[in-house]
Amino acid sequence: QVQLVESGGGLVQAGGSLRLSCAASGRTFSTYTMGWFRQAPGKEREFVAGVSWGGGGTTRYANSVKGRFTISKENAKNTVYLQMNSLKPEDTAVYYCAVVMRAYDGGIYSLTSQYDSWGQGTQVTVSS
Repeated sequence: QVQLVESGGGLVQAGGSLRLSCAASGRTFSTYTMGWFRQAPGKEREFVAGVSWGGGGTTRYANSVKGRFTISKENAKNTVYLQMNSLKPEDTAVYYCAVVMRAYDGGIYSLTSQYDSWGQGTQVTVSS
């Protein structure tokens, strides 16, 4: 099994920045894919960004965050980060990290059903 623990959420003004962290434990991550999702009140959980643990660290972003958010990983710490810049009120949501516990096949998945394990989430609130 894999345990994921997110941290780094909080309250920030529009235009500000936050960095989320997701620490993973329990299994080897040499071939997995990690993703960040978010869920705003009354809305479905949506894909934000993903990174392959192997495969050269391929990344993928939702159009709504391209150019503002950056996903990265630190292999030695089994940790994935989401650097969020130029935050907007519409970025307000609970942010979750998740893992695909299958060998990386060249694609970064964007559907919640494709991910096998989830963290508990961390709240991000952007005030206008």
